Amino acid sequence: MAHPHHDHSHDHDHGDGHGHTHGGDHHGPVDTGDWRYAVGLLVNLIFVGVEFGAGVFSGSTALMADAGHNLSDVLGLAMAGGAAWLARRASGSQQTYGYGKATVLAALANALLLIFACGAIAFEAVRRLAEPAPVMSGLIMIVAAIGFVINLGTALLFMRDQHSDLNAKGAYLHMMADAAVSIGVVIAGGVIMFTGWSILDPLVSLVIVAVILIGTWGLLKDSVNLALDAAPRGTDVETIRAAFLALPGVSAVHDLHVWGLSTTETALTAHLCHDRPDPDALLAEAQVMARSTFNIGHTTLQLEAEPLADCPTC
Repeated sequence: MAHPHHDHSHDHDHGDGHGHTHGGDHHGPVDTGDWRYAVGLLVNLIFVGVEFGAGVFSGSTALMADAGHNLSDVLGLAMAGGAAWLARRASGSQQTYGYGKATVLAALANALLLIFACGAIAFEAVRRLAEPAPVMSGLIMIVAAIGFVINLGTALLFMRDQHSDLNAKGAYLHMMADAAVSIGVVIAGGVIMFTGWSILDPLVSLVIVAVILIGTWGLLKDSVNLALDAAPRGTDVETIRAAFLALPGVSAVHDLHVWGLSTTETALTAHLCHDRPDPDALLAEAQVMARSTFNIGHTTLQLEAEPLADCPTC
């Protein structure tokens, strides 16, 4: 007799708050109710616009690249926050899984937009390498220095809680990294001012583009996999299969599927063949194991005491 069981508990774990995973584990979206995120988002968004405009005005691809680097964090915070709000909306009669997949689409859009921006900046930088043009080194230094102050100030908002709050730690580390990049642009501007080596500007911008692309590659790969309903990063399907097989009375596991409902929630379906006289207890053990060991809060398990006629793999 088949005993399907659905466990749709919503266990939201919160992560580093950055729209792109950067090759790390899947973390939850930012807590947009925290005023620090709102302040950081608003101030950095305004500065990104100012910095990019200054880069165009001064002829500095390094400033434009630094603006792109800052934009990566702004987009991450904005898209993750917006998608998290959308994911909390009640599901409609047709959206039976709700809107959690919006977080995956946001991450994918974030990655594609950053790659496009990097391509445009790199194209201009290569053109500048072939035809070095004078840049306004003084303006570069002033704007990059302002960026350093803004990024450092934003990072300090989260410094106190970085050891107790994973969201705060993620925001702190990203803003400190942005501050370091801004210092690099200030130094490049100073070298250009004293030596006249304008070629240093496009070289610095290419380094910044490389930094963005390295981080974005992990985001792109993870978001594409999640969009294709692959098992999320860090989830070993064979380990999960072995864990089910290790449950007392379970003799086989088939039709095992694991996929991401969002960037933070994972779903699982499986058929378990067993000879237990207490199927309800087995269901409870299996679902607790999935949640506690693998952090999977959405499980649908079908228990089979004998092969089913409509299940050729049973």
